[in-house]
Amino acid sequence: MNILFACHRLPFPPKRGGKIRPFNIIRHLGEQGHRVTVGSLARSDEELEEGRGLADHCHKVHVGKIGKIGAVTQMLARLPTLSPSSMGYFYSRELHRAMREEIASGDFDLVFVHCSSAAQYVREARGIPSILDFGDMDSQKWLDYSGFKPFPLSLGYRLEGVKLMREEKRLARRFDVSTCTTRAELETLDEMGAARSTSWFPNGVDAEFFSPDGSEYDPNAICFIGRMDYYPNQQGMLRFCSEVLPLIRKQLPGATLTIVGASPSQEILNLGSIPGVTVTGTVDDVRPYVRRSALSVAPLEIARGTQNKILESMAMGVPVVASDIAARGIDARPDEDFLSAGGHRRFAEQVLTILGSAEERARLSAAGRQRVLSHHSWPASLGRLDGIIESALAARQ
Repeated sequence: MNILFACHRLPFPPKRGGKIRPFNIIRHLGEQGHRVTVGSLARSDEELEEGRGLADHCHKVHVGKIGKIGAVTQMLARLPTLSPSSMGYFYSRELHRAMREEIASGDFDLVFVHCSSAAQYVREARGIPSILDFGDMDSQKWLDYSGFKPFPLSLGYRLEGVKLMREEKRLARRFDVSTCTTRAELETLDEMGAARSTSWFPNGVDAEFFSPDGSEYDPNAICFIGRMDYYPNQQGMLRFCSEVLPLIRKQLPGATLTIVGASPSQEILNLGSIPGVTVTGTVDDVRPYVRRSALSVAPLEIARGTQNKILESMAMGVPVVASDIAARGIDARPDEDFLSAGGHRRFAEQVLTILGSAEERARLSAAGRQRVLSHHSWPASLGRLDGIIESALAARQ
C-alpha cells in the first residue's frame, strides 16, 4: 500500500514519548512492505538534522520547520477563535503545502495520522481509508491542567480543553477509525460518542535495550525519570519532595532520590538543595541511573496515556511505585507487577515496602519485566494495529 502518514513531532531519533510511538508505527509499516510518505514538524535545525535518519525507515519524508516563537505566535492568534491554540502551535504552512501536493498527485491507499494536532495536514484527503491515532485524548490533559493552575491561567487551560474536545469530536466523526494508547483513553474517546469506530493498541518497549544487566543496586536509592520541562513531571516531583519524601526519610534517613531528566526548570533545580535529593539534568543514558536504584517512582497527579517511564523501569527489572492515575496508562496488575497508591502517606508506605524488603523487590523485579514482555512488546502491539488497518480498509469497501 501507499500510506500518507502525518505526525506532530519529527519521530527520529525515538528518544521521547511523542516520538517513540509514531516511529515504531512507521518502521513497522515499512517492514511490512508499504510505501510510507511521512509529514512532520521540526522545531530547530538541530532537530531537523537529527531527524534525517527517519528516511531510512520510509519512502519519503516532508518536514516543516517552525521555531517556538513562531509557534507561540500562531497559538496566541487562535485564542479569540473557535480553533484550538494547539492547532496553531503545531501548524506549518510549508508542511501543509507539501502534504496538499502529495494528496493531489499521489495515489494513496491509506491516510494515517498520529495526534489530533497533525490532522490538519490531511484535511484535503477525501475518499481514502483513514485512521486517526489520538494517542492520548489531549483535551482531557488541558482540562486537568486547569485544576492545578491559578486564575486566570486556569480559565485559559479550561477554554483550550473545551475547544480541543470539540475538535476531537469533529475529527472522530471524519476518520474511519480512531485509536488510543490505553483502555482508559479509549473509554474517554467512546464517552464522546462521536467516532465511527474505535480501538486501541498499547505502546511497546524495546526490552532488549531496556533490560537488566546484573549490576548491583543501592538499597536506599529512589529515582524518577522524565523530561523536566514537562509540567506534569514538574508538578509530580515538587509534590513528592514536599509531601512524600519527608515521610520516607523519617522512617529511613538514608533514602535518596535522583531526578533524571532534560531541561529542569529552576524550581526543579532548587530541589537539589533538599538533603538526599540529586537533580542531574540531561544525561547521555538514563539506564544506569535506573538500574542502580532500588525502585523508580511515578507520583504523577496529571497523567494521560502511557507512562513510558514506568514501562522502561519495569523492563529493566526495577520495581515501580506509581500513583493510581499514572497506573491507568499501563497494561499491568497493581500489587502483582508494580505497586500503586492513591495518597501521599500510602505512596510513602509503598516505597518503604520495597526499600525494606529485598525479597519483595526481587518479586516485583521479575514480575514487572515479565509483564512488559507479555503485554507491552512492539511486535504484539503492532500486530493489533495490522488488524485495525484491515478494519479501516474494509470500512471503505
